[in-house]
Amino acid sequence: MKVEKTKMQKVYNGLVYSLNKCPQTTSSTSKSPKTSRLNSRLFFRITKETLVAYSFDVLGLFAGFIVASQLNVFQLSPWAIAVYPTILSAKGVTGGLLCGRLSTALHLGTMHPKFSGNTKAFYRLLHSMVIITLAASILTSLVSMVFGSLFWAITPASYVEILTVVVATMALGLIITLITTKVSFMSFKKGLDPDVIVYPIMSTAADIIITLFYIMTLSIFFLQDLFGKGIIAIISSSIAAYGLYILRRHFHEEEFKKSIKEALITLLFVAFIVNITGTVLKRISIMVENRREVYTVYPALIDLVGDVGSVVGSTSTTKLALGLLKPSFHSIKNQAIPIFAAWTSSVTIFVLLSGLSLAMNGMLTLMSFLGFTLLLLIANIIAVATIILVSYATSILTFQKGLDPDNFVIPIESSFADSLTSIALLISLLLLG
Repeated sequence: MKVEKTKMQKVYNGLVYSLNKCPQTTSSTSKSPKTSRLNSRLFFRITKETLVAYSFDVLGLFAGFIVASQLNVFQLSPWAIAVYPTILSAKGVTGGLLCGRLSTALHLGTMHPKFSGNTKAFYRLLHSMVIITLAASILTSLVSMVFGSLFWAITPASYVEILTVVVATMALGLIITLITTKVSFMSFKKGLDPDVIVYPIMSTAADIIITLFYIMTLSIFFLQDLFGKGIIAIISSSIAAYGLYILRRHFHEEEFKKSIKEALITLLFVAFIVNITGTVLKRISIMVENRREVYTVYPALIDLVGDVGSVVGSTSTTKLALGLLKPSFHSIKNQAIPIFAAWTSSVTIFVLLSGLSLAMNGMLTLMSFLGFTLLLLIANIIAVATIILVSYATSILTFQKGLDPDNFVIPIESSFADSLTSIALLISLLLLG
């Protein structure tokens, strides 16, 4: 459905609208006092908005603290710790697809902020999330088997275990889809920008929920003998059966098939990337051994770097859809203010995470704080700079190719963010010993 540019501008509220109303920082008038004041106000507004959104990443410490306090569960199998970031990333991919497509649709008016009486496109989106979740589970599991055989020292006997546990965990995590949708509706109704607010909030909440589900699934599967394995197998089989039912119901719809096809392309790429993350985390776990502060902060770090990429990518895709941003790499200069605002906020939260992680584990001293903060800031510089380029480049390239950027940008950048953050953390550990 075509919507005129002026109409879309009226529908669109929040951050991107503000960016459009302010002069570009690279224009010939950008040095005037009035424009400088406008740019300063815009910078501080975006910094404030992203700081509020990123502050939810602090809750990601609870996911890490759960892992740190349940290391014995992750030692039940040689693949358990390596698969953990693939679970986080897979949930991030599905959540990113939902957030990106839902926020753009709300701005364009093709979906309404309500569960009942919504458009066909909305219900088609929810159904597609079940298929995408199932596909993400299977693809990441299959690639995990390959990586496991090459790098994790697992045997073929573990293949069925990995597939069953991952599919069951992701099936339980479908509850996050409903929560994400509700948060998107609430933020839009209150005049907030879902592109900036929803994914940062829900990525953290999803990490906590999916971590609990993963630990619960591992515990039931390995500690409850055949009864536990049977329960997990039933959950996995149920989501597979429901997925087949949805495919049969919607497979004749071209829009549904297009959505699934584009998502599968992303998932094939992501499945490989997230297993690199798992391999790196396994290497980190060997280096840090029982340093609980590193495990505690890890989910929050990958969340935060992904959130920076989501702000850059999501605002870019919406502006591209509205015709307010040229699909060119050179136009990144017009995104300088939101980029640096998002980065500034991330540095602030990284410092906060350092202190809180140490405090939660009873290790907070001045020297430990300075050392751990330096470690995290080095990781921030490496990971954030890279993820900004990845996120913006993905939005431009997909738009130029005539694809829907919302099916690619957040899923790809969030998966890259997990790997980049893990690699950056490993580099920091090697540099600082």
